[in-house]
Amino acid sequence: MELSLANKTAVITGGASGIGRETARYFVGEGVRVLLADRDPALLAEAGAEMRALGGDCAEYVLDVRDYGACQAM
Repeated sequence: MELSLANKTAVITGGASGIGRETARYFVGEGVRVLLADRDPALLAEAGAEMRALGGDCAEYVLDVRDYGACQAM
């Protein structure tokens, strides 16, 4: 059985750098819509621009996952 990720949506915390950003690249390559969440707005904007340049459907959300209320609001 082949599992397709196309037309799915992934929320990636820490998505502006490191493992999160690499995960976003992979998902974008598989046709997944991604929501990148990170606490660094400048790096987040850069990562989002990269995902769109790769042809991805991407949105960014400034978020510190240590803030429960902010996570609830997202």
